[in-house]
Amino acid sequence: MAMMSPKLRKPPLQKPPKVQRQTVKRLLAYITGKYKWHLVLVLGCLVLSSLAGVAGSLFLRVLIDDYITPLLGVTDPDFGGLLQAITAMAGVFLVGVAATFLFNWMMAIIAQGVLKQIRDEMFAHLQFLPLKYFDTHLHGDLMSRFTNDTDTLRQMIAQSLPQFFLSVITIVTVFAAMVATSISLTGVVVLFLILNLYITKRIAANSGKYFMRQQEALGRTNGYIEEMIHGQKVVKVFCYEEEAKAEFDRLNEELRRYGTEANSYANILMPVMGNLGHLQYVFVAIVGGALAVWGNGGITLGAIASFLQLSRTFNRPIAHVAQQLNAVVMALAGAERIFALLDEEIEEDKGTVTLVNAKFVDGKLVETPERTGIWAWKQPQPDGSVTYTELKGDVRFYEVDFSYDGKNQVLHKISLYAKPGQKVALVGATGAGKTTIANLLSRFYDVTAGEIHYDGININQIKKRDLRRSLGIVLQDTHLFTGTVRENIRYGRLAATDAEVYAAAKQANAHGFISMLPQGYDTVLAGDGTELSQGQKQLLAIARAEVADAPVMILDEATSSIDTRTEVIIHKGMDALMEGRTVFVIAHRLSTIRNADVILLLEGGRIIERGTHEELLAKKGRYYQLYTGTFELE
Repeated sequence: MAMMSPKLRKPPLQKPPKVQRQTVKRLLAYITGKYKWHLVLVLGCLVLSSLAGVAGSLFLRVLIDDYITPLLGVTDPDFGGLLQAITAMAGVFLVGVAATFLFNWMMAIIAQGVLKQIRDEMFAHLQFLPLKYFDTHLHGDLMSRFTNDTDTLRQMIAQSLPQFFLSVITIVTVFAAMVATSISLTGVVVLFLILNLYITKRIAANSGKYFMRQQEALGRTNGYIEEMIHGQKVVKVFCYEEEAKAEFDRLNEELRRYGTEANSYANILMPVMGNLGHLQYVFVAIVGGALAVWGNGGITLGAIASFLQLSRTFNRPIAHVAQQLNAVVMALAGAERIFALLDEEIEEDKGTVTLVNAKFVDGKLVETPERTGIWAWKQPQPDGSVTYTELKGDVRFYEVDFSYDGKNQVLHKISLYAKPGQKVALVGATGAGKTTIANLLSRFYDVTAGEIHYDGININQIKKRDLRRSLGIVLQDTHLFTGTVRENIRYGRLAATDAEVYAAAKQANAHGFISMLPQGYDTVLAGDGTELSQGQKQLLAIARAEVADAPVMILDEATSSIDTRTEVIIHKGMDALMEGRTVFVIAHRLSTIRNADVILLLEGGRIIERGTHEELLAKKGRYYQLYTGTFELE
């Protein structure tokens, strides 16, 4: 029996954020930065296009009064002058068409160039954001900034802005032409202009408000879609389809409501202004006709025809400006979301110690450009000199406290040490703090209190990039990239040769199943390696860590998805790799860490027992209870 969908919750209307002037300034800086001369050319084309349109309207007066009216009633009319005037006007119109084509082409170049720069900066900025940012933001919402928000910018830069400026220039030139033609009739147009501006302001304000809400709702909807697609297996396993559909319906309903409100206001604007334009046309015709009949305004038939055309030309750009304002507001809302991402603080790194290749010359450690298998920490000294400390893999925690949110303490006074070449196992219930210790050592997060030393150096003094280069990490959640198997393994060290890739795969016991793939190591993986089993993906992740050949290894549940038999084979293959290296193993299976040099049992963020497997069994404490099955990890 299908579960009934919960009643959709109607989200409350929230006050939308106001578009800041700083957003406009930053966006203009992108547009004017590399494209100043393009914009100068665009401005010139806009002026030519506008003048060509105004010239066409003014030409009606000349055409009627100077060429057509004199020919009326003439027995043998000479059309030579009329043809010359029409030919000249055709040339003006051709210039206008060419100018319009050129400025649209140039704006397309500017728009795509600006969007490329923004996307490049966004993606580059993402690479340096702290892990906490990705843990607290929906991935789909981040994707929405790269797609939907940047697309609104494209529409604004390529279409709305040039149309906006063309409309403004046209309004100015047409207004000047109308004043020159008839001040009286211009007064009628100004009255309708005031009415137009008032209506436009009221409608555009509501439309812009809902367009901003629409962009935010679109980001939330995309985030949910991405989450559901990624977790589709879980959705099906737990029969969560109806609930997932109901939640999507709620988000989609929110998006529909905001989109309907925004587009309703936007769509009624043009008809309202169009009808006001028709009404203005009637009034201008009546007033113009009266002035012509009474002869008080000195207006000719050609002037009335010309002015009527000018009034229509004057109304169109005003309507276009009002219409483009909606697109501009929506684009600025997207720009605010983009700039909010770009303004996120990047991962702070004040480290000065770097990791370099080294070798011994006459018993002294010196830096060398080639890979020697010996690593050294390069430390600048206050006096300007440099010292080198061999990387041995000595890791020590001193009274470390940590909290993810600043409120709930995850680790309490953690003190531990791992001597070079030692295998340290961390065991404990879920949430005990095992993975947190690995995150702190990798500096995915920084300690709240206490210190972590690496070869006697506080890791806060080591550049994060160099620190992580010294660690071979296999995470609990594996991730494979689109590319060949060979490329995925080589991700651990891009300079690795094919022979080193094969050796790493064999040590991880991955060579066998790789050889059975359609193209072997050249088999292309896509969609996070969905064609592979979870165990096979984890084997590739282990091979990736092995090819990095790092002095310290962190295995965070690295064999959790591998059967017991394969796990034994892997551990045999990894023993040679672990020899001489410091290894941190996080595991639930106690059988996998029996040969560890030291086992640390964590509970509630504290180390409650430590020792070798035999020592802890002899104590008959909590570890003994876990191992013998009298107490189980939750």
